[in-house]
Amino acid sequence: MSDTIFAQSSGAPPAAIGIIRISGPEAGPALDRLAGKRPLPRQAALRGLRADGVDLDRALVLWFPGPASATGEDCAELHCHGGRAVIAAVESALAEFPGLRRADPGEFTRRAFLNGRIDLNEAEGLADLLAAETEWQRRSALDASTGLLSREVERWREGVLGLSAQLEAIIDFSDEDDVAEPGPEWGALRGSIVAEIDAALARPPAERLRDGVRVVLAGPPNAGKSSLFNAILQESVAIVTPEAGTTRDLIERPVALSGVPFVLVDTAGLRDEGAGAIERIGIAKAADQIAAADIVLWLGAAGEGPQGAVEIAAMADLPGRVAAPGQLAVSALTGDGIAPLLAQLVERAEAVLPQSGVPSLNRRQRDALVEVAGELRLAGKIADPLVIAEHLRRARLAFDRLTGRAATEDMLDALFGRFCIGK
Repeated sequence: MSDTIFAQSSGAPPAAIGIIRISGPEAGPALDRLAGKRPLPRQAALRGLRADGVDLDRALVLWFPGPASATGEDCAELHCHGGRAVIAAVESALAEFPGLRRADPGEFTRRAFLNGRIDLNEAEGLADLLAAETEWQRRSALDASTGLLSREVERWREGVLGLSAQLEAIIDFSDEDDVAEPGPEWGALRGSIVAEIDAALARPPAERLRDGVRVVLAGPPNAGKSSLFNAILQESVAIVTPEAGTTRDLIERPVALSGVPFVLVDTAGLRDEGAGAIERIGIAKAADQIAAADIVLWLGAAGEGPQGAVEIAAMADLPGRVAAPGQLAVSALTGDGIAPLLAQLVERAEAVLPQSGVPSLNRRQRDALVEVAGELRLAGKIADPLVIAEHLRRARLAFDRLTGRAATEDMLDALFGRFCIGK
């Protein structure tokens, strides 16, 4: 991080304003050279931008001396006019300054992580925030990016450090009169940390919110699955014909309903007889999807669907079609029953999605916490202080991997590669 980086951190031009960020040891001199005079820290000032005797723009400039900056090092921001020519001229001038280069994707955030301004969990939350497409995704990612999970993890880590300190005192100073054996409070603290971690692991995973709640439409052939699929999406995606077995493969489409992310899956009609070889493959895939679904919309006979399925009496517009008790009458043709169905989907989804204000865990975070809880459980089953201390040390190492104190370069490359240039 000895060199200084710059990049546009606002949207692609043309725009009303284009923000160019500069971070590194040469940020201050570059700002002096370009704007003539460095403004007071964290105070915007109007400056003319000039390079090699050529006026480039009039812009608001800001100066953030490190370490109290977004990246933990000296930073500057140029709030220019957002035309393509203006941005290109300013960036070209910066590229000619000694020690400056264009930033790589995610490099500003990576420097913030390496300088201790954020931890790995906050960085992952920020990446999810940039990728958020629904309101629920935005809220969850914002919680993570502002340290909601990190604060919870740090509290657990401090508890384990306290357990280790007490144990190390016993090991190192067992011959001293003023060092007592750990009392019941030692085991109680260990048990409470394990219980809290187990509760966190039982929460809905972050992947469900990122990938969407899977809603599988299932039932026999010609039950109206594809028509309902199209009606929910409000577009003709699945082919609809009177011929049995028209849908032979899975059709997946993401959709947001009331700010909740879903993935709708249309499946082949389920039947025991009359299916060809290709259709039987589709039926097998449908069965797998039903087993993996968060919500199943069953369009078959009442009571024959999977446990907990939303039972639908489809094609309610046809003469003589009557919904059985517990079924929801729906017509993809007229739209009757669609609104109550969507409301029920949102209600069910909210029960299986991470809740706002409660940290959710991705797979990497869950794996680390499973390891922590396992080591703490083993520490409670052993009497030898030396062995107990080793399990506590391993728990601390797992915490370090969770927060990024012991992150590998490959993992960091994969994470920060998700970011855009300028972030």
